[in-house]
Amino acid sequence: MKYAIIIEKGGNNFSAYVPDLPGCVSTGKTVKETKTNIQEAIQFHIQGLLEDGELIPKPVSISDTVEVAA
Repeated sequence: MKYAIIIEKGGNNFSAYVPDLPGCVSTGKTVKETKTNIQEAIQFHIQGLLEDGELIPKPVSISDTVEVAA
């Protein structure tokens, strides 16, 4: 499955979250590290849902960008 992730720049790092998996968050020093960490967090989050007998939310969020005049 492919989940949309949102990566935001913080003071000295980056943070990421998954709109379709509430509570699934991670951080990293670089965008690359943050992507790796959120992928691991997603796997851990799904494992926890399965262990609790809960349904795995389907990925439905879509991420894209638009260009606007500054």
